[in-house]
Amino acid sequence: MITVIENMAEWCAREPRFSATAHRLAKEAISDTLGCLYAGREDYSTLAVRQAWSGYQTPPAAIVALINATSAHAIDYDDNFGPGMSHASAVLVPALLAVALQEEANGEALVNAYLIGLQAQAFVGDMVSSSHYTAGWHGTSTIGCIGTAAGVAWLKGLDQAGIGRALSIAVSLASGVKGQFGTPLKPFHAGMAARNAVDAAELAATGMSGRLDILEGQMGFYELFAGAGFSTEKLARWAEEPRHIIETIGVMPKKYPCCGSTHRVLDAIADLQASSAFRAEDIEAVSCKVGISNLRNLAYTDPHDEMQARFSMNYCVARMLEAGSLSVTDFTPARVAVQRTHPLMTCISMESWQPEEEALADNLPHLVTLTLRDGRILHHQRPGARGSLAEPFSEDDRRQKFTDCCRGLVDSDEIYQRIGAIEQEESLTFLRALLV
Repeated sequence: MITVIENMAEWCAREPRFSATAHRLAKEAISDTLGCLYAGREDYSTLAVRQAWSGYQTPPAAIVALINATSAHAIDYDDNFGPGMSHASAVLVPALLAVALQEEANGEALVNAYLIGLQAQAFVGDMVSSSHYTAGWHGTSTIGCIGTAAGVAWLKGLDQAGIGRALSIAVSLASGVKGQFGTPLKPFHAGMAARNAVDAAELAATGMSGRLDILEGQMGFYELFAGAGFSTEKLARWAEEPRHIIETIGVMPKKYPCCGSTHRVLDAIADLQASSAFRAEDIEAVSCKVGISNLRNLAYTDPHDEMQARFSMNYCVARMLEAGSLSVTDFTPARVAVQRTHPLMTCISMESWQPEEEALADNLPHLVTLTLRDGRILHHQRPGARGSLAEPFSEDDRRQKFTDCCRGLVDSDEIYQRIGAIEQEESLTFLRALLV
């Protein structure tokens, strides 16, 4: 019987056949990720990882991937990917770019490798389902590592068997727990996953191999990493779908530089701010209702630093009510120190849906209720955040975010435009300006 890895490797090894829409969406994701990478270059996490691996005069691709993927995830502004329960692009783009620069690959190869790696992440994520993430595994560093290994292996020119070997090796390298959210180690999870994906592909190129049933087999990934609901028929449907996952579900760029678990509530507040007249000082209380895993992600009601603030519903909601938006500059030590003493911080509460409620629906909305001092009570709910295929960013949104992330970068407008036509680039060296 053919294994899951063999199924995946066969799909990944096919001649790239992606639509113009898939290519456009991939380029948008690559551009968004590179902006986030540049914005994270001075974050503590990035500097610590860079210092720890500073001994290389010419670092190998795996270390380049490690440092830059940490930077891409450092300020939590990078995209979300539902099927992988991951920040897919923060792992994929730095790993692929490190190898592409080493191999002197062109822009078209980078885009195709991105689409292959993203679909592989979807295969693995769909196999274990959301139970994996709810149990406490960080999909960015588990699912991200395995799926990215397929994209890297393809970019390095490995055949179907070689891609299968890379996937099997990557399973043994997948790790990362959500208990580290809100600490400087969380961005390192993305770096670790990117490095491990490159290492897996390079090991596979030597002929190193492991079990091809290690995803679904006894003592394998599915059994040990809290998988639920897998069926071979489900995988077959994914493999036979003529459109790429980026066209049917998509990746979700972030409008705010903080944990995605806050975003539906923040967007709901933005909707209320647009439709109703009130100010931050008019608020008496705010109550939020989110999913179980979202509640667990947001562990800090009284954040002490900018990393904890990114995982604090209290902080993000208070800033949103005051400023009407959130930017990179809202997550600095100085801003957090001021915000901690704001009266709004203690007026915000959060609860989650119950397990039995979540069992009955795939995607329950996030709710927000604002109680105003004049007696008004404003309710709003959001089934999803802005940035999805159903509610995509405009070109102005994308460019504005890239500009915000790349403050101080010479020729940022030109680089942005070149990324938008990256398939025409025979050399990717112009992207070195964005790398750590």
